[in-house]
Amino acid sequence: MKKKKRLNADGFTLIEMILVLFVISVLMLLIVPNVVEQKKKVDQKGTEALVTVVQTQVELYEMDTNKKAASFDDLKTAYLNEKQLAQAKDKLVISNGKVSAKASSE
Repeated sequence: MKKKKRLNADGFTLIEMILVLFVISVLMLLIVPNVVEQKKKVDQKGTEALVTVVQTQVELYEMDTNKKAASFDDLKTAYLNEKQLAQAKDKLVISNGKVSAKASSE
């Protein structure tokens, strides 16, 4: 006796696959903007913390040398490590002894 091919094979229909892809797309549309927003908030908090650290080091420099720090290079030797110095030059400015974040371009 010959075996007949089974016409009703198990699996997903095209409609089911499209529905699953649609649901995944909707979830991605909801999740991705929130992740991007959270990253912006984390970056902002990190910059605020860096401002506090560098401002403290500027004040220590002023107490030690009796002059205001004009640039981050003044703090290079004993007050900031290389990583802090690189981040400070990228994200911060010193103006009249006060440290502040650069205006963001976003």
